[in-house]
Amino acid sequence: MSYILSEIYIYPIKSLGGIKLEKSIVEERGLHLDRRMMLVDNTGIFMTQRTYPKMALLKTNIVNDKLAVNNTNNKSTIFIELEFIKNQKLIASLEKLQVKIWDDECIGAKVSKEADEFFSDALGIKCSLVIMSQDTKRIVDPDKKYVTEEYLVSFADAYPFLIIGEESLNDLNKRLKENLPMNRFRPNFVFTGGNPYDEDRWKSFKIGEIIFYPVKPCARCVITTINQDTAEKSDEPLKTLATYRTINNKVMFGQNLVHKGTGEIQINSELEILEWK
Repeated sequence: MSYILSEIYIYPIKSLGGIKLEKSIVEERGLHLDRRMMLVDNTGIFMTQRTYPKMALLKTNIVNDKLAVNNTNNKSTIFIELEFIKNQKLIASLEKLQVKIWDDECIGAKVSKEADEFFSDALGIKCSLVIMSQDTKRIVDPDKKYVTEEYLVSFADAYPFLIIGEESLNDLNKRLKENLPMNRFRPNFVFTGGNPYDEDRWKSFKIGEIIFYPVKPCARCVITTINQDTAEKSDEPLKTLATYRTINNKVMFGQNLVHKGTGEIQINSELEILEWK
């Protein structure tokens, strides 16, 4: 059975629109640029579409080595230097801020006053854009419930990667009155081939020379119910998923991954299944 990597996504600023790529670099804490920045409120708590659905209207793109963020609500745009992520000396010069994401506390560096003003105006709440420096060590699953080795993660919710099969979404859409796009689920990797939910059955697989380990099904939240083009909420897909994808009272869709190895990956690459559960 053949599985092919069909889509790659990164989300440079947590909970904003993602960027579809043909290739990317796998780094220690995830894909290059993925969730290296996030918005925090005036108490340093992380912000997501769960509480601020209008974040969906902030779309990202890479233009001339800068991250362009377009507010589709009022057509305004800000350009953020990506050099901040690549150059640790630049990050060292920025103002530091204690930030909290779920139960983790770490240091974020404030990107700029201009960025804070742009996002505060866009969301109607005072907030700051912070970036994670390379010396920040946010550990995956510190309680060692799902992984026993130490892995790093960016400002993603909990794990460096999320993978979903196109057949899994096709199966869900057959059960819905209206088809939903993959962007409701914010994966890093999408693949073709096989049967619905084959990703649940993998213990390890390779893309190129990089080994990935599916370690935990992804528990889905209300972000999946937010239309990523309009920021409007509905009951789906959680209402339907709850009828057949519930484990311990949590709705599961997609697999969280950790990995070993770094390097480039690109679409149309084969996923070599090394071990099944």
